[in-house]
Amino acid sequence: MAAEKRERYEESEIYRIRHSAAHVMAQAVMEMFPGEAKIAIGPPIEDGFYYDFDLPRPLTPEDLEVIENRMREIIAGDYRYERDVLSADRARELFADQPYKIELIEGLESGGTDEYGEPIEGPVEISIFTHDTFTDLCRGPHVEDTSKINPDAVKLLNVAGAYWRGDERRPMLQRIYGTAWKTAEELEQYLWRLDEARRRDHRRLGKELDLYSISDAVGPGLILWHPKGGMVRKIAEDYCRAQHLEAGYEFVYSPHIGKANLWEKSGHLDWYQEGMFAPLDIEGQQYYIKPMNCPFHVEIYKSRTRSYRDLPLRYAEWGTVYRYERSGVLHGLLRVRGFTQDDAHHFCRPDQMPEEIDMALQFSLSILRAFGFEDFYAYLSTRNPEKFAGEPEEWDAPTEALRASLERAKLPYQIDEGQAVFYGPKIDLKLKDALNREWQLSTIQFDFILPERLDLTYVGEDGKEHRPYMIHRALVGSMERFMGALIEHHAGAFPVWLSPVQAILIPIADRHVDYANSVGDQLKKAGLRIDVDERSERMNAKIRDAQLQKVPYMLIIGDQEVETGAVAVRLRSGEDLGAMPIEDFLRHAEEDIQAKR
Repeated sequence: MAAEKRERYEESEIYRIRHSAAHVMAQAVMEMFPGEAKIAIGPPIEDGFYYDFDLPRPLTPEDLEVIENRMREIIAGDYRYERDVLSADRARELFADQPYKIELIEGLESGGTDEYGEPIEGPVEISIFTHDTFTDLCRGPHVEDTSKINPDAVKLLNVAGAYWRGDERRPMLQRIYGTAWKTAEELEQYLWRLDEARRRDHRRLGKELDLYSISDAVGPGLILWHPKGGMVRKIAEDYCRAQHLEAGYEFVYSPHIGKANLWEKSGHLDWYQEGMFAPLDIEGQQYYIKPMNCPFHVEIYKSRTRSYRDLPLRYAEWGTVYRYERSGVLHGLLRVRGFTQDDAHHFCRPDQMPEEIDMALQFSLSILRAFGFEDFYAYLSTRNPEKFAGEPEEWDAPTEALRASLERAKLPYQIDEGQAVFYGPKIDLKLKDALNREWQLSTIQFDFILPERLDLTYVGEDGKEHRPYMIHRALVGSMERFMGALIEHHAGAFPVWLSPVQAILIPIADRHVDYANSVGDQLKKAGLRIDVDERSERMNAKIRDAQLQKVPYMLIIGDQEVETGAVAVRLRSGEDLGAMPIEDFLRHAEEDIQAKR
């Protein structure tokens, strides 16, 4: 959640409701395990709340039902939330049997971390909130009393494991997730969205549709693309490559490893080493597997003298990079260790910079729209005061240039304070899918550091050397993450132009197989991706299987179709278009493909 959006959320009534519900849940759990439960933290989160517990046994789904019922009883008591400020010594006495709270109190006393373990600056008040019999170390805010929590709009969702403070060397706790809303109708809508999200989950659909897999023998976070998933990805990449050529990009290719000295010069070893894999020793020299493509594109630029007349240069590459992610955060296609970026770098003169940013932004929007995404939002990430290269004033002009480009595009955006990477401000282009969820894909990143560190120059009209500007642009971010978004947005039912199998021919009986194969050959020659289901199964079973595989068209073939040289067309939605000549079906399919429906 972006900083500005998070601040608005923390000031909202629903935030207070969820925070208060987390305390009610903690009370119910403490009562279930009197004298045994150890409590950690319980903050509101987007769309809900959680609380972490150290308990004598694992919780069951039946336990959640008991806890939820007890929560409703507590809510009905109309208990006030009373705040009190106390000293660290008094707080330690109050929570003497709660080791996680003691650790948090010590962090508050030292001014190092708040009650959620987040860094803080300067001294802070140590406060508690009490309702009924439950007291928690907390800064709030809360509702006035439990009557402000709608018992019909609260639901406990699931239990998950969570390391204390996210450190895998610390104890594993049980995290209960819940949600709370103002009305029962809002809760019902949210639960529907959760069910729909599970139905669209790319991990489940990836397996069911045979798109990709992850093998323990290969390693976590490393994707194996199967033929069907590989076909969708190829089609997507082919389309993007063609658009890049039309837009004046030139394609380059770079190796997967580079000398340590290159990464030192670029600054990645100073600022990004924790995200890089350990170095390789090759003939006594250290090499790193590349976490990004930028330094290689810079070296291509530097391979000869550049004139102001050469600029802008736009290099594009589908380059596979590798970044170390802890195994606990890996998530299907969305968080991986090896991924392919549709990476591009613009090298331009300072006077060309606004136009290049505009071009990169409009180009990104046009490509994403072709894949069925229409609802976009942008975040402008500004300088992180703790982690940045260069001088603070050097960040002002590029930050303003990115802001101006967003305004020229009339794109809604928010400022994401302090979230820029070390080498410059950036635009993160986010899109909303069919469930109104945000996906961060495209990035347009200004870089005034790398040209300086790697000594990029061009010869100006005055015959002197000048420093070019550099713009990083990842259109879909990574193909893996983009494929995950694409699968979930379309629920696996890809538009016809992207579908790995566009039509399946279903002969009703064995005597119809030869004709089905003949029609299949004709459609393949016309450019369609075709399968023929020759299995000795009933027609309805074949249709059902094709629908489960999300095939756009099912072409049924029986005696009448053989006699008339036709096919009976059904859609995966269940709609029956009836029999039509092969040429008519082909025209219909080609129209859908051209329109990218």
